Amino acid sequence: MNRHPGGEEQTLHLLEHIELRRGMKALDLGAGEGETVRLLKSFGLNACGVDLFPRSSDVQEGDFLNLKYASESIDLCISQCAFFVSRDQAKAISECWRVLKKGGYLLLSDLDPGNLAEIMERTGFTILQKEDQTALWREYYLEALWRDSFCCEDYKLLQKEYKGKKIGYTMVIGRKEDDISN
Repeated sequence: MNRHPGGEEQTLHLLEHIELRRGMKALDLGAGEGETVRLLKSFGLNACGVDLFPRSSDVQEGDFLNLKYASESIDLCISQCAFFVSRDQAKAISECWRVLKKGGYLLLSDLDPGNLAEIMERTGFTILQKEDQTALWREYYLEALWRDSFCCEDYKLLQKEYKGKKIGYTMVIGRKEDDISN
């Protein structure tokens, strides 16, 4: 089973909305087994991943809420189905802003309590693309339930925390255009 809704096809869908250039520095946040890192490398990107519990040599141990990368050192941050579980999407997005170069991209698909794009805009990102992909999440979640996957326990906790609120799944692509103070 894929570790995020849509698997590689969804990752390619995210990437088709931006211009990839060989040698771009890319960072996969919540990279797990490193599938996305390997895909980014196949496009000629200088890619690495960060995860609290890395399961691949392509992924470094680290916390995307406190990245060990210099400010304005990355061209592309990508995260799929990870920021929400951190319980602090705003901090994760802010860290992406910090490490991204001007003109850098944040490609995000994640559970969304309804304000994911707003958080990105408030942080300073220009939204280039936004799609409701809740149907993709439902398909993924049902498959996870069927297979008794690890993600189900996390989602059950989130359901309790957000009881009564509708949680969707949104793809948002943003670009760092200018300084956050503007």
